[in-house]
Amino acid sequence: KEMLEKYRDLFTLRWEGVIGDTCAPSQAQWEELLTNCSAFLFYGMERFMSHVLLNWLVAMNIPKCRLVILLDLVRSQQSYQRIRNSDIHKSCRRIALERPTETAMLLSLTGAGSVIATQWYTTLQENAERLETLLENLLSFGKTTGQAVHILQK
Repeated sequence: KEMLEKYRDLFTLRWEGVIGDTCAPSQAQWEELLTNCSAFLFYGMERFMSHVLLNWLVAMNIPKCRLVILLDLVRSQQSYQRIRNSDIHKSCRRIALERPTETAMLLSLTGAGSVIATQWYTTLQENAERLETLLENLLSFGKTTGQAVHILQK
């Protein structure tokens, strides 16, 4: 919340979304957010694709969404239990589609212009630092997506 507030005036007064851990967005909310945004940020637990329905995502068309930032792959005991219970009902192929590279490909095929995603499990603190670096470079310094990612890699 602090970072979104900090960079709000540099980018837009219209930050929209779901913040907090009180409820999970419905599939309709995910669709609304992805189809009506120019940039989409997911900062959450486990795999982004574990939160959305695959059949729903592949049928979407999101050409207005020029940038998707997925700061996911954070694990807690509670999130691990949730994902484990959910994965029991999925095929190996379906679970494979939830990996970072496959997720980026699916989002690209639905029309997202660029996808920035974590590739391995991390901590909330590390993702917070990544988000701060990305927002600072994209919004404060006006760097391109590629330049901002390159800075993250250093």
